[in-house]
Amino acid sequence: MTSSRRRFRHPVLLGPSVAALLLAAAGCSSTDATESITVPNPSPEAAAYCRALHKELPRTVAGLGRGDTGTESELIAEWGDGAIVLRCGVPRPAKMDDPMAKATEADGVNWLLEQPEDAGPRFTTTFRKAYVEVSLSTAYAHDASPLAAFGPVITKTVPSSL
Repeated sequence: MTSSRRRFRHPVLLGPSVAALLLAAAGCSSTDATESITVPNPSPEAAAYCRALHKELPRTVAGLGRGDTGTESELIAEWGDGAIVLRCGVPRPAKMDDPMAKATEADGVNWLLEQPEDAGPRFTTTFRKAYVEVSLSTAYAHDASPLAAFGPVITKTVPSSL
């Protein structure tokens, strides 16, 4: 029985264009979740609340350690390599005008729930002088428990708007 596989006696080198294409594809397929975090642009008042919040954020959330967002911004933070992402000073979500929108409460903070397509849940605080958004990975599709870690620090640093 003969094998249809051909063996080369000398190493096969890829041409420069194929090698460049492979390197470009490898560079584009980064698994660093922090690259896609958009830094909000809040009002000066909201930014001051966000800076205060940033100083109080927990080192761990849901057993996940705080990570590096790749920026010095005090408006964003992440835990577990992007499994949990917090952005402070985001715009008011349009979904808040929907009387059928889903919401939850965690440790004294009210949260609007949004479920983006092909992503985990996203929660945004309601009735606060700065909007705080927490995005969870799909691993938390049915688990909002990480929000409990943020309740006390949001209550302490971002006043109610009521």
